[in-house]
Parts: sequence; C-alpha cells; structure tokens
Amino acid sequence: MNKENKKNYIDMLNGPLLAKILLFALPVAASGILQQLFNSADMAVVGRYAGSRSLAAVGGNGPVINLMISLFIGLSLGSNVVIAKYIGQKKEDKVEEVVHTSVSIAIISGFLLLALGQLIAKPILSLIGTPDDVINLASLYLRIYFLGMPFLMIYNFGAAILRSIGDTKRPLYALIVSGFVNIGLNLLFVIVFGMDVIGVGIATSLANSVSAAIVVYFLLHENSVIRLNVRKLCISKEHLVNIFKIGAPAGIQGMVFSISNVCIQSAVNGFGSYAVAGSAAALNFEIFTYFVTNSFAQAAVTFTSQNFGARYYDRCKKVFTICIVMGIFFTLVMSQTFVFFRHSMIRFYTTDPRVIHYAIIRMLEVEMFASIAIFYEVGAGALRGMGHSLLPALVTMTGSCIFRIFWVFVFFRDLKSFARLMSVYPITWIITALIMLVFYYLIRKKEFSQGIHF
Repeated sequence: MNKENKKNYIDMLNGPLLAKILLFALPVAASGILQQLFNSADMAVVGRYAGSRSLAAVGGNGPVINLMISLFIGLSLGSNVVIAKYIGQKKEDKVEEVVHTSVSIAIISGFLLLALGQLIAKPILSLIGTPDDVINLASLYLRIYFLGMPFLMIYNFGAAILRSIGDTKRPLYALIVSGFVNIGLNLLFVIVFGMDVIGVGIATSLANSVSAAIVVYFLLHENSVIRLNVRKLCISKEHLVNIFKIGAPAGIQGMVFSISNVCIQSAVNGFGSYAVAGSAAALNFEIFTYFVTNSFAQAAVTFTSQNFGARYYDRCKKVFTICIVMGIFFTLVMSQTFVFFRHSMIRFYTTDPRVIHYAIIRMLEVEMFASIAIFYEVGAGALRGMGHSLLPALVTMTGSCIFRIFWVFVFFRDLKSFARLMSVYPITWIITALIMLVFYYLIRKKEFSQGIHF
C-alpha cells in the first residue's frame, strides 16, 4: 500500500479506538447528510419556486423510494462486512474476489431497479392513497429518479468497499462534488427553465452519475487489496452467498421498515396535501439525524467485523461502548438544535402556514426523541459485525415495523390525530432498543467466551 492509500486507511486492529471511530463515523455521517441534501435541495427548490403541490409530489416519494431500494442497500452492507472480515483474517485473495462480486451486484441491481421504477411508479403511489392533486407529478418524479438507479447503486456499493478499509473520506469527496452539481442543476432547471419536478428529478439523476463516476475512479486507481479491475468483474457463488447471508436480512429489514413507513405515509395522505408537504419537510431533519445515528452503526459494523475476524473480543466491546456514547452525544446535539430552531428550519422548505403547522407537529413528536434510535442501531451493527444478521433484522421488524403497522390500523383508527400518528416513532424506538440490547448482551457473552483479549 503506497503513501497515498495509507492516508485513507484506518488500522482498526491496533491502538486507541475513540479517535479512529470518530475519524470513520463523522465522514460517513457527512456523506449521508450530503446525499440526503440531494432530496432536500429538490424539495427546497420546488417548495419555494413551484408550490406546495410540487413539494408534496417530491417529498411524498421518500418512503416509496426507500422501499424499492432497501434490499440492495442491505446487500452493500453485506459487502462491507464480508470484506472487513477477510481483511481482519488477512485473506487478500478473498477480498479481491468479494470486491468484484460486489461491483457486479451493484450494476445488475441498478438496472433492475431502473426497470421496476418505470413499471410500478404510479400504481404504488395510487395504492398508498397519494392525493389526486399531486399523484401525476409524484409518479413523474419517481420515474425520472429511478433512471439514475444504476449510478446510485454503484456509488453505494463502491462506498461500502472503500469503508471496509476505513476509508470514509473519499466517498464524502464524491458526494461534495455531486452535491454542488445537484444544487446548481436544480436552480437552473426549475428557476431558469421552469421545469418543476421534471427538473429536480433530472438534476438528481445526473448528480448520482457524478458521484458514481468518482467512486469508480478511486477504486480503479486504488493500490491496495480493494483495487477494481473491470476485466475481473464476475459473481462468485461463494461470496454472493456470504454477502446475501449478511446483507439480505438487513435489506429485508429495510424493506419491511419501509412498508411500515409507507403505511404511515398512507395515513398522512389522509390529512391532505398540506399534511403530506409538512410531513415531508420535517422528515428531512429526521433523516439528517438518522445519518449521524447510522454512521456510528456503520462504525460498529466495520470495526467489529475486523476485530471479530482477528478474535480481538475486548476491542469489540470497546467499539460498542464508544459507538453508543458518541452516537448519543452527536444525535442529541443535532436533533435538539433542529427542534430549538424549528420555525426557521421549516422555512427553508416552505412559507405556507398550513404546511408549517404539520411540519412543526412532526418535529415535536418525532425529532425531539431521535437519539433513542442509537441503542438499537449500534446494537444491530455490532451483531452484524459478529456475523449475526438475521436476528437484528427480526428484532427491528418486530419492534419498529410490525408494531407501527398495528398502531396505524388499531390505535390510530379510533382517534385520527396527526400528533398521535407521529408518536408511534419514539414508542417503537424504545421497544426495539430494549429488545435489541438484551439479545446483543446474550450473544456477546456466548461469542466472546473464548478469544484474544487485547
């Protein structure tokens, strides 16, 4: 590994952990937030310059998009875990094979999603009761968005490969460049050319192509075991099975999670287009906070994978503790800042008082308690790092998904209050966190009974 690559590499197996975890997690958080800014920029531009219906059309698609891409995002996590484990075991030939299998999966899944998005955009939006005054705009935006799916998948799998060696900076650099491209094209297409949701959809797809191209460039010019060689692209059955073993439960969890959110979105749709727009605007701040939470979960996955592969079990325990403590700190700071400045924050997206009303309710009911999620996200990440992917998926599906659906169809049915609908989020976070922590400590005790205490 040359000098340039060493600057991007984090030695997860030796030395103090706190600084290294922060060095890993914070760029991941920044990358996620910047990626979400693509959608936020879309919403801010259409909300301010095209109106509330266009804002609802773009924002109401979030749960649907997440539902359709969750499985493949989970597979990218599987790639990260498998590569990191082989790095910990110093099996470089296996690392190279997994890298090329992962990129092949990314290309295939991207084109599958592109086709799927064109076929079911309007039917799925109709199924969840998207208001009649926005459904045509919403389906148009969704179809254009999915034209960029191959690029989005290549970026996500490529970023997962880079993160397996601790490189979280270069995926961030790719998103910084594509983020400026996205915002510039949004302003050009909507304000100058008056293209409404068509313009923001095209801008996002083009920006995704930029981030994908940059990550591919990094992998092609990498001088370590994760170097990409286009001629070696193939799918190894052995590694495909390993990636699916770890990634499929996480992906299915994400799909079920999204189904529950689609059910909630369906209930939100019943309050009309102003509620849809307000909920979508407030959701952006939850997603920003979630990416901070997820960054420490990703750190738990990757650091645990390498140290578990090397049988450094005491370090695995320290990774868990540091990720929990730092995750709580950073998510609390972010979420409470958003809540404190909620009126100013919402006005980035809209000045319509009817939309702001619903957005404020959601921020007070959901964003206020966002830091609770760190407990089950880091717990799940640590379990996946130890090779247990199905259990955290089942726990999350039960606590955060099935109960949400039950809430919508039972509790919410009798008293249709927007605030009551939103309160399901913190309640399910608490339930899921308690269950996840119990299982984490039980499995940790069993797995760590023998090993190198370092």
